[in-house]
Amino acid sequence: MGQKTPIAVFDLDGTLINGQSGSLISLYLLSRKVVSVPRATRLAWWGARYKLHLPQRQDEPREVIIAALHDRTPEEIRQTMRDFHDEVMVSRYRSEGVREVARRKEEGCVTLLASATFRDVAERAAEFLNMDGYVATEMERDASGDYTGNVEGDVTEGKAKLDAVIKWASDRFGTDGWYIRYAYGDHGSDVPLLSTARTAFAVNPSYLMKLAAKRRKWAILKWGTSA
Repeated sequence: MGQKTPIAVFDLDGTLINGQSGSLISLYLLSRKVVSVPRATRLAWWGARYKLHLPQRQDEPREVIIAALHDRTPEEIRQTMRDFHDEVMVSRYRSEGVREVARRKEEGCVTLLASATFRDVAERAAEFLNMDGYVATEMERDASGDYTGNVEGDVTEGKAKLDAVIKWASDRFGTDGWYIRYAYGDHGSDVPLLSTARTAFAVNPSYLMKLAAKRRKWAILKWGTSA
């Protein structure tokens, strides 16, 4: 029986970066007069409910943002997302997180970004961090390739994030050819993913994540606000 491939899985928002990409992109688009003030307010309210662990529909902020970009082609939307990453997110990477990704890669782990953010943002983040792959939220397209405004499948969060990681790894290494060696997350929704790792790290954890980490004896990391 062959040796299994070790994978190090990193959450993005609140873990590798200081902030939430959904809120940041809404402000980015608002500053460029792409998103209206009412839409930006709606997104901010959703973000507040998310941080407070209040009920919210996970598809909502993605649908609002894509609706604001409805007059752009998929290629233009992709470039907007990549520009957002480079202009806003790069300065928010936590230096400890950037070093940790490199360290796990040097150890021989496959490094995987797992995020609820848009696919194009995650793709650019994985490129920037020199990671081996990513899983993220996909937006639905119609027969002509244009975005419908709906999420395709599930937002990559909670159990859906773990399912996406499992599918990504199994497609590349076989069902039994890999294991999660390390996992990093900050939010209570990351608990399913961290629970499957041989070593789990709660990074700047939210209240619920801190409780889970203490119960499960996971290491708690305090990473700086940005690089």
